[in-house]
Amino acid sequence: MAEITLAAAPGRVTGSAESRRLRAAGRIPAVVYGHGGEGVAVSVDGRELRHALSGESGTNQLLDLRIAGESQLVLTRMIQRHPVRHTVTHVDFQVVRRDEIVSAEIPVVLVGESEAVKAVRANVEQVLSTLTVRANPTKIPVSVEVDMSRLEPGGVIRVEDLPLPDGVTADVPGDEVVVLASSGELQDGAEASGDGEGASSSEEG
Repeated sequence: MAEITLAAAPGRVTGSAESRRLRAAGRIPAVVYGHGGEGVAVSVDGRELRHALSGESGTNQLLDLRIAGESQLVLTRMIQRHPVRHTVTHVDFQVVRRDEIVSAEIPVVLVGESEAVKAVRANVEQVLSTLTVRANPTKIPVSVEVDMSRLEPGGVIRVEDLPLPDGVTADVPGDEVVVLASSGELQDGAEASGDGEGASSSEEG
């Protein structure tokens, strides 16, 4: 993953009044932390931040944060938003190295359709919409795809079944359910009908 350059202004004065002034000027208050160093208060241009995080990688986009001529490789770790307007009010950046393993959350995307599930009109529930993974910051996947074509009625797809790239591991138990399917309306109806016939035969006997 190629990093995107984002300029940050150092020397931000902390406090609510200063933060409001920055946001009114189109800038977002932020803090840069990581690798044992003290958090550094900075600010970034709101439009540039939105552009940097608008790609398919989203907040997992690797950023080359330029602070007073120095370069820091960072990931966006927390974005705070206004409760009503949903505009960004504050951002946390974590300093990372190219040779370390970090934790990241990626979307779980359902792909395809199971003919077997469709045939019996089974209900499908996506239990896990995001997956926490561990990977090199340059190799964080955009998403993980779930092949729905092999899902059977009454079946499940678990984390251990997901096709993660080499060097990427799930940071949750392998037996955690991602997708599950009911047995299906037609199967349930057939079973109910069978139970009813058995009860009628018993009564007649």
